[in-house]
Amino acid sequence: MEGKATVVKNAGSHFMLSRLPEWAPFPAVLKGKVRLTGSDATNPVAVGDLVSYEYSETPSLTHPASIVEVLDRKNYLIRRSTNLSRQSHVIAANLDRAFIVVTLFFPEIKLPFLDRILLTCEVYGIPATIVLNKVDIFRSEFPEELSDFHRIYESAGYPVIETSALTGEGIDVLRSAVGGPDDGRICLFTGESGVGKSSIIKALDPSLDPKVGDISIAHLQGKHTTSLYEMYPLSSGGFIIDSPGLRGFGLVDLRKEEIALYFPEMLKASRDCRFTPCTHTHEPGCAVKEAVEDGRISRERYNSYLGMLEEDKKFRA
Repeated sequence: MEGKATVVKNAGSHFMLSRLPEWAPFPAVLKGKVRLTGSDATNPVAVGDLVSYEYSETPSLTHPASIVEVLDRKNYLIRRSTNLSRQSHVIAANLDRAFIVVTLFFPEIKLPFLDRILLTCEVYGIPATIVLNKVDIFRSEFPEELSDFHRIYESAGYPVIETSALTGEGIDVLRSAVGGPDDGRICLFTGESGVGKSSIIKALDPSLDPKVGDISIAHLQGKHTTSLYEMYPLSSGGFIIDSPGLRGFGLVDLRKEEIALYFPEMLKASRDCRFTPCTHTHEPGCAVKEAVEDGRISRERYNSYLGMLEEDKKFRA
């Protein structure tokens, strides 16, 4: 017997599948060496993938289904592997939206890290929303930093939802953004370790039980708590993918002359550059540099862009 189903859990060499929108997960393993054409990803199968499977009897832990093919993806989020610089890792596939969870402090936000995720979402056609967690702390203690963050990212065109997993603030707004009971949307929740991602997921649906971790006091960085990529059905509708906390996000398959095309605010301004192509670094009559100087493009985002150009040089050396 054979069929098609979505990967809802990835535990390395073992998987769980479900025929979405029906939620009835069953176990599966890879049959032989499934590979994606033209891909050097360390994981050929990701949560969110639609796959073909086959089995000779009802799948069980002793007789799991066999994944025989990964079907074409509509999109996916990918990053360069941290330990194998020339290989990549697919975080999740076939996404309707990515929610990137961040905090201003505890752990302190790294804007270049966030910008790399946002840029990759732009490259692969994934709508992105920023979830700013722990605002119950920041609104009273760091009001200027909070205002600056909204200025930087809302002016670039990204929605910012303020939340507090502790007090419940913003959770209803976030739940509505994920989708309703008839949408069947698949949304990714990702971010650095310690930002409260798993706590937010549990706040969205208290019946769920993603692992919740604490902060490493020594480094004020989050400890890794989620080791698996896993999808959950929300009681309010739709499906969310929880991913392990990230500590790095390298760009994949992007030439340096393409990078500026995926900064929406830079792309808009670049239409008025005197020269084409323009690297927006040294050319006279550069409309992007002018927009940075007069505040229409944030200097923080522009500095992230310059950092990506340097990163491109490093990996191509």
